[in-house]
Amino acid sequence: MKVVAVVFQDDAGPGVFGSTVVDSGFELVEWRPQLGEPEPAHFDAVMVFGGAMHPHQVDEHPWLESQREWLRGLLAHDVPALGVCLGAELLGEAAGGSVVRLESPEIGWEETRLTDGASSDPVFGALPASFPSLQWHSYALEPPAGPLARTAGSAQAYRLADRAWGIQFHAEVTPAIVEGWIRDAEDTDAEDVREAGVDLGAMRERTAHEIGAWQELGRGLATRFLAVARGERQQ
Repeated sequence: MKVVAVVFQDDAGPGVFGSTVVDSGFELVEWRPQLGEPEPAHFDAVMVFGGAMHPHQVDEHPWLESQREWLRGLLAHDVPALGVCLGAELLGEAAGGSVVRLESPEIGWEETRLTDGASSDPVFGALPASFPSLQWHSYALEPPAGPLARTAGSAQAYRLADRAWGIQFHAEVTPAIVEGWIRDAEDTDAEDVREAGVDLGAMRERTAHEIGAWQELGRGLATRFLAVARGERQQ
C-alpha cells in the first residue's frame, strides 16, 4: 500500500504517523504542493499535515485553493484520508465544513473528551474517554457533522466521509518536532503564543512528561486508520 504524506512545511511533517506507515510495511511518499511538486500518482491513502498558514490566506498561499480542490476529489472517489490541524481544516472545508478563528489560540496541553458518537468509530473508538492532547492552532473546523471529540474551545476529531477523518490536535508529533516549535516561538516572540498567554517553559516540562504516552496514542490512531484504508476495519 502506498501512502502520500502532504507536507506544507518541513517542521510539520508526518512524525510518528510516517514511522507507523513505514513500520507497517507500507510505502510513504512525501508531497509538498506549495513547492510546485507534481501530484503523486497511484496511491492508496493520504495523510495531510499542518502548517503555520491559515486556510483563508489564499493571496499569500495560492496553492491552498488547489489543495482544497484536490481534497474534494479524494472525498468524491472514497480515497482514505486523515488530516491534521491545517490538513484537517482543508479536508473539512472540502467536505462542506467551515473554519473559524478561535476567541483565543489553543496552544499547549488541553484535555480532550470523546463525544457519544466516537464509541463506534473504527479510528477513534479505541481512544480513552478523555486524554491530554497537544494543541497549536488559532483556527478550527466546524465540521459538517457532529465531532467525535472536543476540548472546551473547539472540535478536535471528526469523520468527514466513510473513510476520511480530521484531527485538530497534534497526535503526529515527536519530541523533536515539539521542541522545534517551542524554540521557534521563543526566538520569534510568536504573536499567537503571547495572545494565548502560554508559558513555554511549563509547556516544555509538560511535554517531557506526556510525550511518551502521546506518541503511543498517535501510533495507535495511525494504525487504525491504515487498517481502514486496507479494508480490514469498517464501521
